[in-house]
Amino acid sequence: MTTEPSRASFRIGFVPGVTLSKWSRLWEERRADLPLDVVEVTGDRAVVLDVLRGDDRVDMVLARLPLALGDDFSSIALYEERAVVCFGKEHPLAAAGKDDELSLADLSGEVRHDLDPALDEAQAIEVVATGSGVAVMPQSLARLHGRSGVTHRFLSDVPPTTIALVWPIGELDDDIDDFIGVVRGRTRNSSRSRRRDDDAQEAPAAKAKGPGKGGGTGGKGAAGARGSGPGQKKTPPGGRGGPQRGTGRSRPRRGR
Repeated sequence: MTTEPSRASFRIGFVPGVTLSKWSRLWEERRADLPLDVVEVTGDRAVVLDVLRGDDRVDMVLARLPLALGDDFSSIALYEERAVVCFGKEHPLAAAGKDDELSLADLSGEVRHDLDPALDEAQAIEVVATGSGVAVMPQSLARLHGRSGVTHRFLSDVPPTTIALVWPIGELDDDIDDFIGVVRGRTRNSSRSRRRDDDAQEAPAAKAKGPGKGGGTGGKGAAGARGSGPGQKKTPPGGRGGPQRGTGRSRPRRGR
């Protein structure tokens, strides 16, 4: 793990369709000392990795796989998105119930605007809204760019898309590890933030001890080590007739 950097904020990039509200709230609760700066990343997959490079880069990015990670980037898969097909509400495919699923075979003969390299997802849905053709995409993008005249159905035979957290290899530090803990559902007590809090508490405790104020091998301070410090009276063996300390039994009397 690298040395903790000095950051004014922790920068997280995300591709459209990814919702960070829950993770942002958890981060604010656990890391109030470091503001979260959220940056939307638009464009093709190559641009997604570019935001992790350069002077104005983000620290981590939430992106859709596959990406050309190579030996330069680490990633953690977080969840999967199912694919849907979008079409106009007057399209013949709309006859399928909202709970029904379609297949690629049902799209035979349809113009798929999501395959047009000149169109992004939002533009593809705009064309679909005119009643022309269909567009296949993750459900989160269909909802993000949805229009009043467009509906969608799940596709049963299209593999899901994976959302992953990506960062440069060799740059794992405490802040990055804390954010990984947030998105993976670690509790505060199991994350690195707990160790950071422990370190902060140990520093003043070490000052309070100082020379001669505790530090005994038995783990007791001056107040806890009775009869062993200067000026303390020691109880001689057999000097009391009550139960012996630590045994709970009375000393038996010997007969004369």
